[in-house]
Amino acid sequence: MMNFFTKVVLVLSFVASLAFANSTTAVGTWKTIDDETGNVKSLVEITEADGQLTGKVVKLFRKPDEDQDPKCDKCSGDKKDKPIMGLQILWGLKKDSDTKWSGGEIMDPKKGKTYSCKMELIEDGKKLKVRGFLGFSLLGRTQTWERQEEIAN
Repeated sequence: MMNFFTKVVLVLSFVASLAFANSTTAVGTWKTIDDETGNVKSLVEITEADGQLTGKVVKLFRKPDEDQDPKCDKCSGDKKDKPIMGLQILWGLKKDSDTKWSGGEIMDPKKGKTYSCKMELIEDGKKLKVRGFLGFSLLGRTQTWERQEEIAN
């Protein structure tokens, strides 16, 4: 028979293992922060299928005077004039290590441009460093996204 102390240790160990498991995956919902303005722009849901990460916009944070249902008017191809809400903006990232992914692409719906992409979990999985670049990783921009525990309505 387990005493109270042993039960508490087991429960805490289980909770810690869940937290650790969550901290080594980019899968989840992320609050995007604009690297130029510092404003929250959207929530992006990252999923994994066939060993690759993809991400789509699941919520937009818009000012009252902004278009509440913006379209990707600067995009080309099949994304041209599609609603940004629900748009896949991240694809093809493959795992390099427990905390790093690369080899994918990310699209900036505001500019309609696609960039090479790599990502890295930081701060024990609470944040995701997302780098979009052209050609070499030195030529690009980095945003730090924050893990969103649940989607706010």
